Amino acid sequence: MSGPPPSNAETVVRAASALVAGRLQPAVLTIRGGRFATVAPGPFEGPADVPPGVHLLPGIVDSHVHVNEPGRTSWEGFATATEAAARGGITCIVDMPLNSVPATVDRAALDAKRAAATAARPLVDVGFWGGAIPGNLGALRPLWDAGVFGFKCFLCDSGVPEFPSLDAEQLGAAMREIARFGGLLLVHAEDPSVLAAAPTGASPRFRDFAASRPDEAEVAAIKRVLDGVRSFGTRTHVVHLSTARALDDLAAARAEGLPVTVETCPHYLVFDVDGLPDGAPEFKCCPPIRDRGNQAALWQALRDGIIDCIVSDHSPAPEQEKRRGGGDLQQAWGGIAGLQMSFLAVADAAARRGLDVADVSRWMAAGPARVIGLPSKGAIEPGRDADLVWYDPHGSTAVTEGVVAHRHALSAYTGRVFDGSVRRTLVRGATVVDGERVSGCTATLVARPGAALAACPR
Repeated sequence: MSGPPPSNAETVVRAASALVAGRLQPAVLTIRGGRFATVAPGPFEGPADVPPGVHLLPGIVDSHVHVNEPGRTSWEGFATATEAAARGGITCIVDMPLNSVPATVDRAALDAKRAAATAARPLVDVGFWGGAIPGNLGALRPLWDAGVFGFKCFLCDSGVPEFPSLDAEQLGAAMREIARFGGLLLVHAEDPSVLAAAPTGASPRFRDFAASRPDEAEVAAIKRVLDGVRSFGTRTHVVHLSTARALDDLAAARAEGLPVTVETCPHYLVFDVDGLPDGAPEFKCCPPIRDRGNQAALWQALRDGIIDCIVSDHSPAPEQEKRRGGGDLQQAWGGIAGLQMSFLAVADAAARRGLDVADVSRWMAAGPARVIGLPSKGAIEPGRDADLVWYDPHGSTAVTEGVVAHRHALSAYTGRVFDGSVRRTLVRGATVVDGERVSGCTATLVARPGAALAACPR
């Protein structure tokens, strides 16, 4: 199908292994109007519609994607980003407010984003974050009313001039304002004073780069953010946690009942600093990839529920930006291009640790949907959007430049071979990717419940 089925049409999908009610089991799904009408777990008569050995999973939700359009569409763009997402089993992305020009810090910028996304005819559903920067307090409520899922801020230099960071007083003001209307604040938590005191000499060594963004920068910033949550009661989400040294503070905050959630990223769970090839800028990100013991602690925090979800933090750039500085990691653009590979990378790494794909789905589908407040996504349940992934755990995926759908193929995952493959991706009941075939637009722009956004034209 090249578009969603008519609203009165009914599609039945029988699978010997579907992730329903938290476990893989036989199930018959009925889809009507792009949503699950019925979900019947248990044995069924007749042949299955999903091939033997293939798991039917809810579509992955990636709530941390830098699409960069408009303004830096040459870095990515909605067309290439959503194709990459669909090829990787991701059926909904939420676009970050920075790296595009203008940044999404007022209603006019959000309208420009919506127009660009609609014109690109996205293959997966697209939502948007707003931004909290100095001087835009008055724009936050209008953005919230227009449908953004929350507001991203930086406590340190963001890397782009159009998205400045918040100092302590500005952070408090933003937290107070966002709490007034029940919004959600996302925080890039690295303390600028700790970063300023760290060694930042030119070097191609990843150990040196990690030392320039030390664990303590995250720990100190997270402590400050938690103090703000205690003062203002603001729902707050810590993005791309890289250090396990902050886990005790976060666990204590959760035990205290503070409204705090946490994400980490595939690159922190798959790579470790000692295994990185020095001078290879495709592995540079902020905060940085840390050591193997730290990685193991992040996996344990996922098991323990301290970390809520895994998202890509896809932040691509043209190769000349990534290679700026000729091997000096301080000068290279920081960001991992990994949207298409994120689910497969985590599923492969999880299996090697004795975890199954139901765990991965909990962290990459249900978790992000819950954190951002999007109850139509993240599970195979009646009433939810019929977003599905046919995942073959017995297949394999070799990441080569030819299979990467991102606008720029340079990626930390290039050259890796993952156990498992995405056979098919459905958005709202319509197939958007089937093997190598890509269908037309089936997606829509999404917003937090209660704030409607226009659908993608068919």
